[in-house]
Amino acid sequence: MSTLVISSPLEGWAAPLSEVPDAVFAERMMGDGVAIDPVGAVLYAPFDGEVISLPQTGHALGVRSDAGVEMLIHVGLETVALAGDGFIAHVCEGQRVRVGDRLLSFDLDHLAQRAKSLVTPVILTNGERFEIVRRIEGRRIEVGEALMELRLRAASEAGAAGGGEARREIVLQFEHGLHARPAATIARAAQRFAAEIAVFANDKRANAKSAVSLMTLGARKGDVLAIEAVGADAAAAARAVAEAAAQREARVTPAPALAPIAPEQPPKADELRGLCASPGLAVGVIVKIVRSEASVAEKGRGLEFERAALARARDRAKNKIEQAAQSGQASQRAVLTAHAALIDDAELASAADRLIADGKSAAFAWRAAIATQIETFSKLGDGYMAERTADLKDVEMQVLTALGVASHSDLSKLPERAIVTADELLPSEFAALDKTRLAGLCMAGGGPTSHVALLAQAAGVPALAAAGARVMEVVEGATVILDAEAGALQLAPSAKELREAQALILTQRARAAAAQGGAGDEARTSDGTRILVLANLAAANEATGAIERGAEGCGLLRTEFLFLDRDTPPSEQEQHAQYQAIADALAGRPLVVRTLDAGGDKPMPYLALADEENPALGLRGVRASLKYPELLRAQLRAILRVRPLPKILLPMVTDIAELRRVRAMLAELDSGHEIELGVMVETPAAAMLADQLAAEAQFLSIGTNDLAQYVLAMDRCNAELAGLIDPLHPAVLRLIAHAAEAARKHGRSISVCGAAASDPLAAPLLVGLGIDTLSAAPSAIPAVKARLREIRHADCRRAGEGALALGDAQAVRRLAASLGRAP
Repeated sequence: MSTLVISSPLEGWAAPLSEVPDAVFAERMMGDGVAIDPVGAVLYAPFDGEVISLPQTGHALGVRSDAGVEMLIHVGLETVALAGDGFIAHVCEGQRVRVGDRLLSFDLDHLAQRAKSLVTPVILTNGERFEIVRRIEGRRIEVGEALMELRLRAASEAGAAGGGEARREIVLQFEHGLHARPAATIARAAQRFAAEIAVFANDKRANAKSAVSLMTLGARKGDVLAIEAVGADAAAAARAVAEAAAQREARVTPAPALAPIAPEQPPKADELRGLCASPGLAVGVIVKIVRSEASVAEKGRGLEFERAALARARDRAKNKIEQAAQSGQASQRAVLTAHAALIDDAELASAADRLIADGKSAAFAWRAAIATQIETFSKLGDGYMAERTADLKDVEMQVLTALGVASHSDLSKLPERAIVTADELLPSEFAALDKTRLAGLCMAGGGPTSHVALLAQAAGVPALAAAGARVMEVVEGATVILDAEAGALQLAPSAKELREAQALILTQRARAAAAQGGAGDEARTSDGTRILVLANLAAANEATGAIERGAEGCGLLRTEFLFLDRDTPPSEQEQHAQYQAIADALAGRPLVVRTLDAGGDKPMPYLALADEENPALGLRGVRASLKYPELLRAQLRAILRVRPLPKILLPMVTDIAELRRVRAMLAELDSGHEIELGVMVETPAAAMLADQLAAEAQFLSIGTNDLAQYVLAMDRCNAELAGLIDPLHPAVLRLIAHAAEAARKHGRSISVCGAAASDPLAAPLLVGLGIDTLSAAPSAIPAVKARLREIRHADCRRAGEGALALGDAQAVRRLAASLGRAP
């Protein structure tokens, strides 16, 4: 194919991108191109084509040629901060333009006084399709003069010859935007296809096959992402990337506080204050982790030598991380899998390779590539994304260690009751710590949403973040008290304070041990009322562990585990095998199987659910199942084959018609068995119609998580509201009481299977409101049973009735905490 000529859009001095005083452009993170220091004040079209992006600020403009070349022209540096002052747009997005048409005008003098620089990068943003074969640099250039010549890359030419183009737009649903884990998820989806795939957001373009490139978009939840694919499998590629980007991120939802939170106190002279990254109390000795900067040689020993050295080091580091991921908990696997994707990232590898080609060593090149990305993240103005720099520092260290120029401390050799301090612990360093000797963690930097915080929470290790530089001044071996929930590290505790803290820790442990010791016994209040305590399960391998913790069966099997993270739905045979395995593990104990709860925060590609402005109010639960009846029939057939026959539970029911439709379907599939069909009470509608539902359903089960969000009008996926969405709010409790009364009227069993059932403080109130079964997280069952044994049923009733008259959730929790212990 002949070359394509790109005309200069500006009059000025053409210079290499490397001379741009901004690393994002100088290191070609946005793409390759030329910089122009303008002397003219009008920007002209560089070719015939279309305006594809023009922000309201008017500081930058994206254009696409008729041949598919995409260019970004960014007038000056950091000019977005001018908010459009000094710019006049002569075109709009979607407008056709001819070469030489006016696009923008700008006030040169005004920009010179207020912008960082007037230098204007002219960037080829789809360099995976086209390559620059000639460019003008180091001299003055006139408008319309040939600035660059491009050639279609061979792979792209072949793809274009046999393929097409596809475009999709989605609203980003990941809670904290495109950080490492979701970016890696999208990149993995894109890498399955031959098509070239680009993602656009915030006036930026990213290679969809590169997690690092995606992260530089700075996209946040709610941003619109445009996905464009070119090639033989373009349509499938765009669809797959859109589905991956439209997912919601699994995350840990904070549990409600068990007592009112005390007002924040000013720090004392002998304590440090930080943010709670993982709750808990610990007494121990300080162990400092000081990471020294590895010394690397800048000059390489030849192109082929350094390329091979970096390739081997990346492979070794990736293999080591993947091995650690396989042996870790689910949270650790998620973090380390994202790190493996970063090490394998094409953009990082390409940036390092360019430096190696310039004569740099593999270690120097890798460090410089990481540093450029870290600088890019720091400019995004997003605190959560800034915390992701720890992930990049981690993969930097992993590769440098594999190259032999850095080394890990032996983090497995900790003293007893170690409270580790560090500027900022890396995820791989936390994974290497001996958890049997680790009492706590306190970091000078970091934050409560970092990956180390997530790992600490999963391991049950108290942790503080953002405690300041003084953390590293604490003397090694000093005895301290770490109270993560109070956000304090007490540096010089008195003997009395140490005794009190240790006594409290021992009391907490003793109560936990006693609860576990009695976990296998029936749950009865102190005056003999029997309460059935079951487990919520989400996978077959959880059943045995739940029984060991005292579960008397499964009150909620979330069948989504079979339907998520796959391109096609599970077959009837596959479903039956999994359900039967769980029934076998329960050995005749009760099993309640909830039908697929699709939609909302659990998107499934093969259902082709449309993007929804508010998924919590959209097509989900039984609504989605009834829209796809064959999928529901296959699941019902699989459940009906299980022996002993489980109970069936329908999610997100709003009225009796939905129950009747599913019952009619069951009758068609199996008329020879007495099938117990129940409904979830998790919408206000179901709670208010509980009398009608209980008349026809065999049992009711209350999902307090969704019920609380709908009653309180608070999105439970909104991190800022997580502490306010409390199922013990009197408004929620009134609906629970109403549903319990309806169940009692019709002689039906009623359970709670939401988060409230796992809260030992809430359990007595629920029992007092008429709940006869609790289905809890397996880890919470011993404590829930122990709490019920301490209280008389009559006291539960009085407390439940009293709670309905209170004004807010905190008052209810104070009432619950005051319930007396049995003599």
